[in-house]
Amino acid sequence: MGLSKVKIGSFVESVDIRCKQSNNAEVYGIDINKRFIATRAKMDGIDTAKYRTVPPECFAANFMHIGRDEKIPVAFNDTNDEIIVSPAYFIFKADTSVILNEYFYMLMNSNEFDRYAWFCTDSSIRGNLDWDRFCDIEIDLPPLPVQQKYVNVYNAMVKNQKAYESGLNDLKLTCDAYIDELRRTLPHKAIGEYIEQLDERNTSLSIDAEGVRGISTDKEFIATKADLDGVGLGNYKVVRTKCFAYVPDTSRRGDKISLAFNNTDKPFLVSSISTVFRVKNIQELLPEYLLMHFKRSEFDRYARFNSWGSAREAFAWEDMCEVKIPIPDTKVQQSIVNIYNAYIARKDINERLKAQIKDICPILIKGSLEEAKSA
Repeated sequence: MGLSKVKIGSFVESVDIRCKQSNNAEVYGIDINKRFIATRAKMDGIDTAKYRTVPPECFAANFMHIGRDEKIPVAFNDTNDEIIVSPAYFIFKADTSVILNEYFYMLMNSNEFDRYAWFCTDSSIRGNLDWDRFCDIEIDLPPLPVQQKYVNVYNAMVKNQKAYESGLNDLKLTCDAYIDELRRTLPHKAIGEYIEQLDERNTSLSIDAEGVRGISTDKEFIATKADLDGVGLGNYKVVRTKCFAYVPDTSRRGDKISLAFNNTDKPFLVSSISTVFRVKNIQELLPEYLLMHFKRSEFDRYARFNSWGSAREAFAWEDMCEVKIPIPDTKVQQSIVNIYNAYIARKDINERLKAQIKDICPILIKGSLEEAKSA
């Protein structure tokens, strides 16, 4: 019942199954949280026949960016469906008579494993890790009964999180159905008569670099990635509470428009190329209700279709004013917003649950190793 030292290559086997479908749009990537995510790459015209398939109970890893992120992007397919990923990924399965899939996944979720994988990368800019070097990594492995004990704890947490997420999806469907019903039954009105453009600049420099924000295609303000050393902020635009900002350029953003709403009590700064606006009368149109329409895929498609230009295409302010939505009584708007706010709150809780599961993985691994040592 003690620990064994084994190389990863002794219990993993490479899997190479190709998609064989030339136009499969459901392609996934792996994020730094070691989860499969729908790819943001533009797949139009891409031949996916040679893309790799991740069968259930198999792992996928991207060994090309470890040096950049100091993490090994790896994910485990715990579903009953096949997942399509880039042909650059490595797909493998584990011998479960040696190591349990969930235990191996917990191990690869630990910071220690990330640091060692980073140490094993080559000297390229990206810090690549080749398959042979990955297989040569040696780990401490407790017996299967000990592994199973700690996997049970992990599985119980995952089961609770999945159940919570299922209820979250139901809430989102309810909200979408409510809006769809309004779109079918109410006349649509152009939002131009309800909104007004703003152009307040940070000329007094009352807002410093900590207030500068970028605008994501997920319709959120994000910490800016720009290097602001020596950059004058006087010409940056101010986004006050309850105001919107968007980037008119739509040609390089994955067919989505970068737009966000400031629902905090602090003003933000955005680049001077952004357009800032607000709702003129919240007794007629709630900003949060308008934001819900901006977050729908129909709006992104409309904005992209109505963008104009040559090398770069832009969705002008005049085009924004032509956007039409159903505008019911504010009591109805508020009821929909309440449902949506409940969804957002539960979504945040769900993300924290996922983070807690990830954080507990190294603790469970440490507990299993100590128990095996003392046996």
